[in-house]
Amino acid sequence: MIVSHNELVAVTNKAFLGMRRTCGEADIIANMVADLQMVGLNGVRHFNNATKFLTAEEDCPVDITMSNSGNLVVDLHGCSVACHLPVIVDYAIEKMVEKKALTITLKKCHNRWLAYSELVKLAAKGIACKAHWENGTSPKRTLYILNRGCVAPELFLSDKIDLHSGYLNDMTIELSVRDFDVMALSEGYGIHIDSTELSSTQENAWRNGIDVDDVDWESLKKTATAILVENSEQSLKGAGELV
Repeated sequence: MIVSHNELVAVTNKAFLGMRRTCGEADIIANMVADLQMVGLNGVRHFNNATKFLTAEEDCPVDITMSNSGNLVVDLHGCSVACHLPVIVDYAIEKMVEKKALTITLKKCHNRWLAYSELVKLAAKGIACKAHWENGTSPKRTLYILNRGCVAPELFLSDKIDLHSGYLNDMTIELSVRDFDVMALSEGYGIHIDSTELSSTQENAWRNGIDVDDVDWESLKKTATAILVENSEQSLKGAGELV
């Protein structure tokens, strides 16, 4: 299925609004999904998977604490990264004013792939970024590195993991005013998705439309048809009914 950027953003926006959540901006999340889909990393599928949790998880603010080393520890209470990351990143950048590096540890979170577009924005601000997380399913380890001035990250994946590590619901984001050593950090990862491949896929999506799996698209549209306003005795009578 080929869809336009506007169409994908509009349908995702409606799908998120239908969940009636307090935390999370529908337009920002819709663009996070579209940005990930445009580089070929299944943004729609990740959002569809997240909807299973979004309707049941706590809809509450995160808890941010400062560690003794001056780094940030953020408890998301099992919530989606998409709903909170934009605010967390803004807060972290403020804390970096007098620092050359800062680590953000996101605890008890899910939907980590959708962090992609928020992290990409950092490179244009002169901040290098490294993010990594572990899953219980394949790929089990993901490493994301985007150095300053780059337009797309280097992605590394691995199926090797210690399932008893205790970090399966966490995500670590490291920010720095200095670039990261990609070769040294990626040692041990079996799969490399090159930044040029991501950029090429994105350019093709802008020119020819965004490729979305048919099943994923139908699932997203089904979520978007959720009733935004609960039925009431008055609404069932029809709009404009005299009382």
